[in-house]
Amino acid sequence: MNTFPLFFKLDNQPILIVGGGEVAQRKADLLARAGACITIVAPEITEEVQALLAEGVASGRHTLIHEHYDKKWLAGKRIIIAGTDDEALNHQVHADAQALNIPVNVVDTPPLCDFIFPAIVDRNPIVIGISSNGKAPVLARLLRARLETLIPQGYGNLAKLAGDMRAEVKAKIPTLTGRRQFWERAFEGRVSELMFAGRDKEAKQTLEDNLAETAQQLAESTTHSNDNLEPVNPIKKNGEVYIVGAGPGDPELLTFKALRLMQQADIVYYDALVSDKVLDLCRRDADKVFVGKKRSNHAVAQQGINELLINAAKTGKRVVRLKGGDPFVYGRGGEEIEALQAAGIAYQVVPGVTAANAASCYSGIPLTHRDHAQSIKFVTGFIKAGAENNNFANLLDEEETVVFYMGLHALERLTTGLIAAGRHPETPIAIVAHASLPTQQVLTGTLADIVRKQAHTNLPTPALLILGKVVSLHETLAWFGLVERVIL
Repeated sequence: MNTFPLFFKLDNQPILIVGGGEVAQRKADLLARAGACITIVAPEITEEVQALLAEGVASGRHTLIHEHYDKKWLAGKRIIIAGTDDEALNHQVHADAQALNIPVNVVDTPPLCDFIFPAIVDRNPIVIGISSNGKAPVLARLLRARLETLIPQGYGNLAKLAGDMRAEVKAKIPTLTGRRQFWERAFEGRVSELMFAGRDKEAKQTLEDNLAETAQQLAESTTHSNDNLEPVNPIKKNGEVYIVGAGPGDPELLTFKALRLMQQADIVYYDALVSDKVLDLCRRDADKVFVGKKRSNHAVAQQGINELLINAAKTGKRVVRLKGGDPFVYGRGGEEIEALQAAGIAYQVVPGVTAANAASCYSGIPLTHRDHAQSIKFVTGFIKAGAENNNFANLLDEEETVVFYMGLHALERLTTGLIAAGRHPETPIAIVAHASLPTQQVLTGTLADIVRKQAHTNLPTPALLILGKVVSLHETLAWFGLVERVIL
């Protein structure tokens, strides 16, 4: 490696920045967060820089010097940053700092840098620095962005909790191996999930309870050698169930939290609407069990799924229930958490992009529009156990968009029922199949002719129906490059 990564303690340390423009602002922002005492020297200092450091200037922590550079300002400084657009001046600052043996960074000039500002992922007290040694700073920033998506903000609070309890853990678990195993269980289990969910007090209480149990086990151990004292036979705790919305199929539409939980699950129960690409993002060695339901063909009944979730959690496993779309929009997630609650199993629910949103956005049919629709209704073609939903009287508002889930197989019944109830036969309607996927297709028509068009086209499931004047916008607003617009 060309440089060695180090982390400097800059709290209350004097730092000099030569330059008062945008570059100085960026560096001052970073250094102020690290607690540095900043001096800026420049004949002109922007209002943005002054606003950034105003509170510190008022308290005497930071100093703004509206003068041309003089090497006298280097005396006593811990590090120097030169960030002007005057190349000769930058070289002069570098030479003066070298003469005083003070580390210097000349921004965007790697040969004149004793140290490099990395791209930073800040989860204080966890800090990650990424550097390309000045070769490709944009690439370093892109890598930082990728890590930002993978590392929850809660890791910082988790690290703080560990720091607060470190001494107590060391006192109660005397061996290095024992402490390592204790912290591994904490960081990979219930404690971390509570912290990521923002339930800090519960996380701390759980960690304290785990420590008390481990200490009791050690006290009761019959091991005679202090060198071998380790937590033995840890008390088996129930695992946790994560009910995760997998979205409409495109893996890029998963939330960060969904992806994180999928990658740490011990077992995944997934339904028929979860795409293979989404399933591939689950932890490689996790057990993957299909429990999908299709029309008139349920691989596992809902009660059976509830029992599978409960039984797996009772063995201490981290369980993901992966559902297409959103768990609470015709996903029966509410029924599953009622069963988990009754069994005393901890759970979390992670929302997903529901099929209505995906079908709307990817087909260019906005669900609301000031000129066409001021409200939305999500309805289902079937209510329960195959019972038909024929409540058409509530679906007659011409200024409202109606989205039908599970409506394709009932298309003729729905269209004739709506017309009979009073909806105009020329009301626009669209069928959106495989929303967000490369195989997406969109068929548009009216209540009067959509059945005939679908008989000719035969769009596949899964598909949604979108009813209302907004459908007329499809031809002009469709943007998805792989959309196959079927026009008859």
